[in-house]
Amino acid sequence: MQRRLRSGRRIKSLNCADSNQLPRYASGMKSQEYRSALVWTALFVALAGVLFIPGELFARQAASTTSSPATLSKPASAELRVSAYTKHEDLKLKVADLKAMPRTTVSVHNEHSKADETYSGVRLADLLSKMEAPLGHDLRGVALSGYIVATGSDGYVAVIALAEADPSFHSGEVIVADTMNGQPLDAESGPFKLVVTEDKRPARWVRNLVSIELKSAK
Repeated sequence: MQRRLRSGRRIKSLNCADSNQLPRYASGMKSQEYRSALVWTALFVALAGVLFIPGELFARQAASTTSSPATLSKPASAELRVSAYTKHEDLKLKVADLKAMPRTTVSVHNEHSKADETYSGVRLADLLSKMEAPLGHDLRGVALSGYIVATGSDGYVAVIALAEADPSFHSGEVIVADTMNGQPLDAESGPFKLVVTEDKRPARWVRNLVSIELKSAK
């Protein structure tokens, strides 16, 4: 009888101990489930960043590239500016102004395009004479240090000696052309283009010509 009472007491005490441990176990399970949920959430956020963020950045970059003004080519000016160290004020010319001046036509072979081309325009010397440049009999001594800087709308620059532009000094022709083969220059070359007939390669044929500057090395 005593043994039964003792075993009953033991079973009761064990049941009480188990009942006390159940809340702790349930709390531990909830904590573990919470940590697992945090881990899965972090993994999902990281995966979303890898999959979606680069695509969004690429789309933004592509949009900025297509709309950025820096990627667009700068249009050529319809006005030609002529300046000289011999005069303070610049000369600004439009196509109509060149049409009203004495015209010169030259036929050349373009080594780049492998084609014969005919250009019409105004001699560079005639433009420089409006700026009181030393030409003809005045082109001697210190005046021979003069040189011309021709600049295109894209920033391309070519340098020509003043003596090369004077037909009384040099056998070649240097003209500011506005037509080729009887047609106005296209947007790729015009509206103004410098043509140097004596050059074997057209490297100094400045297309989209926007400025001519007469300077002196002295």
